[in-house]
Amino acid sequence: MAAAPFDLNLRHLRAIQAIAARGSMSAAAQAVNLSQPALTQGIAKLERQLGVTLFERRTDGMPPTAAGRVFAERVATAIGHLAAAAPRRGGRGFARPELLMTATQLGAFLALADAGSFVGAAHATALSQPALHRAVRDLEQLGAQPLVDRRGRGVVLTDAGRRLARGVRLAAAELAAAIAETAPDGREGGRITIGAMPLCRALLLPAALAKFVTTGSKATIDVVEGSWRELVEPLRDGAVDFLIGALRPDAVPDLVQKPLFVDRLTVVGRLGHPLAKQTPDLDSLARYPWIVGPAGTPLRTHWEAIFAGRALPPVPIECGSVMTIRGVLRDSDFLTLISPDQVALEISAGMLTTIGDPLPGTVRTIGVTTRADWRPTLAQSRLLALIDEQGLQLSE
Repeated sequence: MAAAPFDLNLRHLRAIQAIAARGSMSAAAQAVNLSQPALTQGIAKLERQLGVTLFERRTDGMPPTAAGRVFAERVATAIGHLAAAAPRRGGRGFARPELLMTATQLGAFLALADAGSFVGAAHATALSQPALHRAVRDLEQLGAQPLVDRRGRGVVLTDAGRRLARGVRLAAAELAAAIAETAPDGREGGRITIGAMPLCRALLLPAALAKFVTTGSKATIDVVEGSWRELVEPLRDGAVDFLIGALRPDAVPDLVQKPLFVDRLTVVGRLGHPLAKQTPDLDSLARYPWIVGPAGTPLRTHWEAIFAGRALPPVPIECGSVMTIRGVLRDSDFLTLISPDQVALEISAGMLTTIGDPLPGTVRTIGVTTRADWRPTLAQSRLLALIDEQGLQLSE
């Protein structure tokens, strides 16, 4: 079984950078404030945990192997995330608390952040509640700021706690990427977590995943469904690797949006709808109830633009679930605005039909969204290439 990020000693991981930069164990030991024998044992333990050799042992120094270079680069990024997120308050606390944090402390704090209580965190880990309390208290002392507010049996993260939790998740993602990229059997492993917005779940993502599983990769794919609003913060936290779906019309400073293809929305209703086989005008469309997404969602914005300058039709049901929308349309005279690809099976089965011609202003761009500083692993890059290939086919 592959090592988990917080199974690894952070001090020894930081030493990988020092050895790679200085080329010798003795110089690195001084840089990380460890004795040379202790560091020698620590690096040997890391190599056993990972099942790979990180450095060549030569009489003239210790140059990093390919795996060592990967780890040095990923560890530098991970420490950078912790440094950016570590709480600091003036002259109180330590100048660089990220260099004093331990993997046990960070794992305990992240478990608490996820569980929302010390009881839940204890159940999710092998740590006792006193150990969890001690770990969080030690982190608070390093940064001289409270990380959690105790509220009854639960806890709520402070602003400093939320920043640190994000930094810890991003650091853990970097270390997980390093472990996956240096797998001893040479196969692309690890976990790929995809934030899937509604449209990509119909054709784009399933087709790419079907091809990906034939590549021989050992990577585990986790698909998290939701809207952009629901998925963007997990993306920023590092809990999601990338998003697929409708791109935002405006640039987002910390994110990168890559277009794949252009999708044209259309009005859809049941096969026997009174407007079926017609080309209705806006007045006709406005006489029927609609089921569309909540206010502020991109699809709702497109829908409102169709009726700009006139009273909006009634929207008794606000819903972004394609499954629910299909069920409502099939059993009523409701209308919706949707991509035909999302209801292609229902249209081919004779349950639903498109209503009229495509309307002006109903074009949206579908693509991939990533963090600006994200570096994909080999497996992630391979999957993204297959998604690009499938997007190109859909754009033809």
